[in-house]
Amino acid sequence: MAADATDRMNRMYRRQRHLYDATRKYYLLGRDDLIEGLKPAAGQRVLEIGCGTGRNLVRAAQRWPEARFFGIDVSTEMLDSAMEAIARARVARRVRIAHADATTFDPAAVFGEAAFERVYFSYTLSMIPDWHAALDRALALVAPGGELQVVDFGGQEGLPGGLKTMLRTWLALFDVTPRDHLETRLATQARALGAVLTVERPYRGYAQRAVLRVTA
Repeated sequence: MAADATDRMNRMYRRQRHLYDATRKYYLLGRDDLIEGLKPAAGQRVLEIGCGTGRNLVRAAQRWPEARFFGIDVSTEMLDSAMEAIARARVARRVRIAHADATTFDPAAVFGEAAFERVYFSYTLSMIPDWHAALDRALALVAPGGELQVVDFGGQEGLPGGLKTMLRTWLALFDVTPRDHLETRLATQARALGAVLTVERPYRGYAQRAVLRVTA
């Protein structure tokens, strides 16, 4: 299954990856707000699930120079771009990336780390078919006292109906499905863990931003 996902994502991004960052900045809203909200302490570990071209990892590493960063992606094509971006930014000593599936990722085997103080998804849950499994796996990797953060497409409840329909039709062309039940899923997990959940819907619901804080 992981091999199938890699093939699918590589076919999609083999050419797109070269233009990805230049085009996505206009509609992947809220990514920089998530990076600003990470606030890792010195030496803490930050994991991005679905790191793509490495754009977020590089920015986060530059913003929080005393933290350590890790990223995984199922697309080897995107990881090629990420390695180039990390090298250009000269942050390779603090940023490590690897090929892995979000639903089965074993960080101890891949990075020699069992858990992370911050784990985040940035516009990737909407592209992961088994997003429930990916979310469960991510939560299992959050260290006590740490946070899981998510930014992704929201329900667009504040947008005109016609615009919302057009947006969702267009997103479907790229195998993107907004996760309308993300808050419900996270709320269930927060109750089970005794964690604290906050959810925001900026840009008239265009995006949704969630932070789940796990108790120490």
